[in-house]
Amino acid sequence: MALQRRPMRPPRVVEEPYRINGRIQARQVRVVGENVEQGIYEIQQALALAQAQNLDLVEISPNAVPPVCRIVDYSKFKYEQKKKQKEIKAKAQKVVIKEIRFGPNTDDHDFEFKLKHAISFLKEGSKVKAYVQFVGRSIVFKERGFELLARFAKGLEDIGKVEAEPKLEGKRMIMFLAPKVLTPKK
Repeated sequence: MALQRRPMRPPRVVEEPYRINGRIQARQVRVVGENVEQGIYEIQQALALAQAQNLDLVEISPNAVPPVCRIVDYSKFKYEQKKKQKEIKAKAQKVVIKEIRFGPNTDDHDFEFKLKHAISFLKEGSKVKAYVQFVGRSIVFKERGFELLARFAKGLEDIGKVEAEPKLEGKRMIMFLAPKVLTPKK
């Protein structure tokens, strides 16, 4: 019995984000980089300048007229671009949402306890999703849910602002609170 082989896949071609050297299609380019006199050059002249320094001609801004190219070591350039992207991603603020659950018959002590937790969540910069969970026939007490969430928002008005008013979704009445941006006093 002969083994059947699967057809070979063509090798994966990685799409380069920048055009380099011979892939640049413009006739004239603006050349920038270290150890290079900046200016507008014919493409062959710019490639010769790059080859003389054993570097690559990389098209940085293809939409400019003429396109802007930099003479640089391409692998080093790509590494630095990835590093910049990682830094930007790390600096992006991640929104954390903390949930606080109530019942329509939540007692005062439980309410105060959950209010303290919400205050600490807002102080650390997290958003708070407060909701009243209606179980079984307790859905007939919708007004209690509104009152509870209104009281909760009133207790947090110094450090938080209501981002989404209480609304009923299925058996849950949901309200979102975000931390207030405190302006420093002069």
